[in-house]
Amino acid sequence: MDSLLRIFPQKRRDFWKETAEKGQEVCEIRLRVDRPVVVETKRRELFLNHRGQWQENPCGAYSVEEAEIRELIAYLCQDSLYAYADEIRQGFLTVEGGHRIGLCGQAVLENESRLRTLKNISFVNIRVSHEVKGAADKILPQLYRGGRFQNTLIVSPPGFGKTTLLRDLIRQLSDGNAYGPGLRVGVVDERSELAGAYRGRPQNDLGMRTDVLDACPKALGMLLLLRSMSPQVIAVDELGEDSDIRALHKAAACGCRLLATIHGTDEKDAARRLGIDEICRMFDRIVILKGRGLMECRCLEGD
Repeated sequence: MDSLLRIFPQKRRDFWKETAEKGQEVCEIRLRVDRPVVVETKRRELFLNHRGQWQENPCGAYSVEEAEIRELIAYLCQDSLYAYADEIRQGFLTVEGGHRIGLCGQAVLENESRLRTLKNISFVNIRVSHEVKGAADKILPQLYRGGRFQNTLIVSPPGFGKTTLLRDLIRQLSDGNAYGPGLRVGVVDERSELAGAYRGRPQNDLGMRTDVLDACPKALGMLLLLRSMSPQVIAVDELGEDSDIRALHKAAACGCRLLATIHGTDEKDAARRLGIDEICRMFDRIVILKGRGLMECRCLEGD
């Protein structure tokens, strides 16, 4: 994965070459000052030796130096932290290839409830972007009725692949599939994970009829898309705020189909977060992820 290798400064690319070559296996790369590099794959946790080779034991593993973190951040920000101040304030950068770089360090507060920026960044989490085209194939026929896509809520614990599933559903809704024609899809990508936009251009394939609003709060973004892009489907990842629910209601009232995800283990957990009445009013289908590739779909309308 060339885009994964390009995350790192040129002088460090030999060290990261093996990890980049095995990039399809990599979910996350965690860098912590004075701690070993940790590579998390779909099946296990690995460490790097001083030549950048994978090993299972942390004993003798390569530890990250403070200067290396500083150089990485400077490189990712093109030596202008000021230009990337808004992203740093949100705790992440999105880079070419759609990979997301999570940042953590010392918080500088503007007031009690607003973060001004982060400084002394000492912890970096590289979340490797993976497109899995066809991830939605098994569940797709259950999300249609009479050739019409049904409002769908995906419920999943972290790490079960809900964003990967959502991304492929958006693509197939947009391009059209065996169960329905292509639809205009409006995506609010608050954390730049779905499209993996870099300088406003999606790095992931979300389909030919998809419009993406990047790095915008979900509630604000949904209303903006309704006004400007006349979507037939509104898609968002990780519902949470009451304002998100209100915006979804407005989208539904405008005739939009809904596609959303929420963290949870099952239907009851989702109901505790959103309210069972809200779920039943807004959604026709609920997809529950039980592991990577393991899912079930339930109808909420009695058909």
